[in-house]
Amino acid sequence: MKANEPEMDFNRQRMDAGMPDYSDSDGDDIDALSRDRVPVRSLREGDLDALVRIDAKLTGHERRAYFDSKMREVLGESGIRVSLVAEVDGRAGGFVMARVDYGEFGRTEPAAVIDTLGVDPGLGHHGLGAALLSQLFVNLSALGVEAARTSTNWDDFELLGFLEHNGFRPAQQIVLVKALGGD
Repeated sequence: MKANEPEMDFNRQRMDAGMPDYSDSDGDDIDALSRDRVPVRSLREGDLDALVRIDAKLTGHERRAYFDSKMREVLGESGIRVSLVAEVDGRAGGFVMARVDYGEFGRTEPAAVIDTLGVDPGLGHHGLGAALLSQLFVNLSALGVEAARTSTNWDDFELLGFLEHNGFRPAQQIVLVKALGGD
């Protein structure tokens, strides 16, 4: 070290301490990129056939009656439309069906509930699911919604991994069920 050079204090707190690190792989930059690469739009009535097709590829069953009912709910019965479709080459390649609840089970805070999420298996691992969730979270945040909930089977490890990668964590709740019509 030269006589006139200041001594460097490596233990001193950095000027940017506490600021977001957008280069961090846990930051929002990945979500922003997926939103930028994949066109995401609001769900429309004409999307029913595409949703049924994608879901049938994922589940092996055609659930047209379920999706017809969900479409009526999210497009007609819900005051706030938050369900989205991701497009690839002008066609629906994935979707998320969600709703905003302004309280349930004695709670009064608004929360989003993600009912159904699907990406065409031929388009998997191309960022469609991340783009859908990222845009959904931006939209919900603008509405003042502070949390999003969903559920899945405990052994659906691929979906659980995807949800974890997109910021979901286990809730501090236990869901109970009782079968009716038997002992």
